[in-house]
Amino acid sequence: MLLGVDTGGTFTDFVLLENGRMRVHKVLSTPREPERAIAQGVRELGLEAARLRIVHGSTVATNAVLEGKGARTLYIGNRGFGDLLTIGRQARAELYELRPSPQAPPVPPELCIETGGRLSADGRWLDPLSESDLARLRAEVACLKPESVAVNLLFSWLDDDAERRIREALPDDLFVSLSSEVLPEIREYERGIATWLNSWVGPLVAGYLGRLRERLRGARIAVMQSAATTIALEQAGAQAVRMLLSGPAGGLAGARWIGRQCGRERLLTFDMGGTSADVALIDGEPALTTRGRIGRYPVAVPMVDIHTIGAGGGSLARLDAGGMLRVGPESAGADPGPACYRRGGKEPTVTDANLVLGRLLPTAFLGGRMHLDPAAARAALEPLAQAMGMSLEQAARGIVRVADEHMARALRRISIERGADPATLTLVSFGGAGGLHVCALADALGVREAMAPVDAGVLSALGMLATPPGRALSHALQGRFEALDIAAIEAGFSRLAEQGREALLAEGQREESLMLEPSLDLRYLGQSATLEVPWRGRIDEVAVAFETGHEQRYGHRIDAPVELVNLRLRITGRAGEPALPALSARADAAPYTHSDTPDGAVPVYDREALAPGQIIAGPAMITETVATLWLAEGWCLRVDPLGNLLLRRNEDTWSSQDNRA
Repeated sequence: MLLGVDTGGTFTDFVLLENGRMRVHKVLSTPREPERAIAQGVRELGLEAARLRIVHGSTVATNAVLEGKGARTLYIGNRGFGDLLTIGRQARAELYELRPSPQAPPVPPELCIETGGRLSADGRWLDPLSESDLARLRAEVACLKPESVAVNLLFSWLDDDAERRIREALPDDLFVSLSSEVLPEIREYERGIATWLNSWVGPLVAGYLGRLRERLRGARIAVMQSAATTIALEQAGAQAVRMLLSGPAGGLAGARWIGRQCGRERLLTFDMGGTSADVALIDGEPALTTRGRIGRYPVAVPMVDIHTIGAGGGSLARLDAGGMLRVGPESAGADPGPACYRRGGKEPTVTDANLVLGRLLPTAFLGGRMHLDPAAARAALEPLAQAMGMSLEQAARGIVRVADEHMARALRRISIERGADPATLTLVSFGGAGGLHVCALADALGVREAMAPVDAGVLSALGMLATPPGRALSHALQGRFEALDIAAIEAGFSRLAEQGREALLAEGQREESLMLEPSLDLRYLGQSATLEVPWRGRIDEVAVAFETGHEQRYGHRIDAPVELVNLRLRITGRAGEPALPALSARADAAPYTHSDTPDGAVPVYDREALAPGQIIAGPAMITETVATLWLAEGWCLRVDPLGNLLLRRNEDTWSSQDNRA
């Protein structure tokens, strides 16, 4: 049996695929011990761990970085470069702030030590690593007692001998990351940050995965990576930096998979959970970036191109010092959660506001397994409403509108600011809270069509079942592009392919199922930023593709030589893609009435009872086990053959093509 598990800040989601049938489940997350919620869900589903193959999206690495709770990490650099991570790029977070708040360096000065092993840009040893250097390192490690070590020597991607000798000289029980393995590319600062992040959160991730393996003894477990591929649990601990967008990557994989099944490849995705909202653009495939950030740190390893904001169902509402209404980024999380959860929360949240507005059924939350308390939600909103001089309903609408605007701004940033017209995209809404806001966001962006996929409340967990095992590998190879030997490029790709092939064969993949996608990072000579261009074996074709891509991205070409910077290879195995069963023919579902709303009675439909082709006009509420959809006035939906809900403005019509699976 195949089980997808997505650990979120508020809920842990489960999707079980067994004999072609899917079951979904949710439990409240246990942030301090995420494995406890996973084991609870497995028990509640009545499953035996030894019979499971699990694909898991984890937030352990992300939370450790955002909360600053990594391991005690020692940073080893070349002589004269111990403060490399502290200096960084000398970029100011607030350009015009005359008195910027001081920022603590990534690694305290006392944990930054220097040694030999310095290479020149052409690979010559300028300061060889000596035995006395190694002896001094061993003594300092014994004195400082770190939990992990990050080694980042200049030009280590040209020759990794010195970094490997340092690792061999250190105690075996230390978690050690080498920059030549984590990110063998140019730019020593970005390479150093990636290596330090890997060591900073690596022991926490490895410890968590070890505890998870113990609780689910006998299960085969794979972990979702930020590049929308999976990695075996046994290998994942050493690649912690590649798990920083583990859960959101599953959501994009799920949106892409369902979009393809219903003939929609250009998507604007919106994933709203209890703590945050993630937005992304998919044009056939989720875009990857090497310019992502987690908190204040650049993360140069490949990851899905997602923009995240602190806007979720648990986002807290308050008035600032100037009397303005603020929503988020602080969240009530899973413990205590929104006030209406009756777990001790007292401050108003977006979920409380939606409940006051009658957009959630108190007895239908999580399929009736969890009852919401409208009185507690009203009590939490009352002080805020009084401070604003408004009624409870007006305050609740204000909270929802502010949250909507935060999310609309994020969606504009990922679409309009990148030259994509939202009117030509399908807005795919998922996550437990996404369906409550999808119509308002579509109106704000001028989107003509939206979709609430099957099992939208657990789409990230579902997407993990459709994600292939794989690796996103890279290695620096610099030079004037037209002067490079094709044989040198192909040899570099062969080395990367062998590395990826070895890892995937160890996970049980078959040689004939592996797919290789080579590409090159190119730039005009003298530029800093690069463009990634697919490699098809011909230098002239790649040069044309680069110049065309540069013109599309930046609006112009430059009469200058083209330079190669990095080789990249994405190698993937075969995904066990689940198949969505078609809905059986049935009569249109009849609604019942929900009258506890400020605007009067609205019809309520059980999503599982909806018939293929059924059309519903808003306002209406669609409930299911793991999510609720609020269909606003002026919108209507149609159920497609697979059970996805397609939403359009009332004035728009559906064509027969919209019934295709």
